[in-house]
Amino acid sequence: MKIAMPYANGMVNPHFGQSREFIIFESEGKEVKGSSLINNEDSCHNHEGLASLLKAQGVDVVITGGVGQPMVRALGKMGFKVVTGASGDVKKVANDYLNGTLETADIKLCGCGDHEHGDDHGHHC
Repeated sequence: MKIAMPYANGMVNPHFGQSREFIIFESEGKEVKGSSLINNEDSCHNHEGLASLLKAQGVDVVITGGVGQPMVRALGKMGFKVVTGASGDVKKVANDYLNGTLETADIKLCGCGDHEHGDDHGHHC
């Protein structure tokens, strides 16, 4: 199984759509076997593009903190299991998920609303 998370300095990036990098953990059973970082700068706030990027990497599960509904829909449409409300060290989050002990908060939605982001919104990756 492959698990992807928005990544910033070893932690789950709290804003999915603004994450410059994603970490992908490869697991076997309940154990992390490896990880890799992928760059997301070309897909910043591009919901379908980011979902396609993760799909091309063979990701099965997306774990995130805050995320907007358009992104949740795009991920769901591509067949990902989506876990929201996660925070903290990415390796701990991955291990907790694999062991069934991941604690998450209520879903945190992006405050940007249900719209596409353009250059005039001030969001930058």
